[in-house]
Amino acid sequence: MARSFNQVILMGNLTRDPELRQTPNGTSVTSFSLALNRSYKGADGNWQEATDYIDIVAWGPLGERVAQYLSKGRPCLVNGRLQSRSWDDKESGAKRSKVEVVAQDVTFLGGPGGDNGGEGGSASSKPAGKKDDVVVEDIGDEPINLDDIPF
Repeated sequence: MARSFNQVILMGNLTRDPELRQTPNGTSVTSFSLALNRSYKGADGNWQEATDYIDIVAWGPLGERVAQYLSKGRPCLVNGRLQSRSWDDKESGAKRSKVEVVAQDVTFLGGPGGDNGGEGGSASSKPAGKKDDVVVEDIGDEPINLDDIPF
């Protein structure tokens, strides 16, 4: 039988704080959910907004880091694989199933404190929304001497 390919890359914002638990044998497992926003043109020709919510599971040290550094609203990039699981619901007796992403790598996006790459929190002396102008120096048309490069 041919091998399959199962890889998922998602970027979104956490919908809740990560939940860190321990298995009976002491392995750490963290569960969290990502909100993924998308836009599409509806049948009427107008742009529509939609959000998908995806459950993520991170095992071991990766899960511990996710629980330590991420919180609700923080953006992250998750690389992992899809996994389905099923179980019997003890309350209703119904068979339940779920598809989730098992994270193999999680990249924390934005700055510390969830500022999404902004100016570093609320201690900024600049008014909100004000950014410094970028100044570009004219370096001329002279060729670059490779001996002047320090590395």
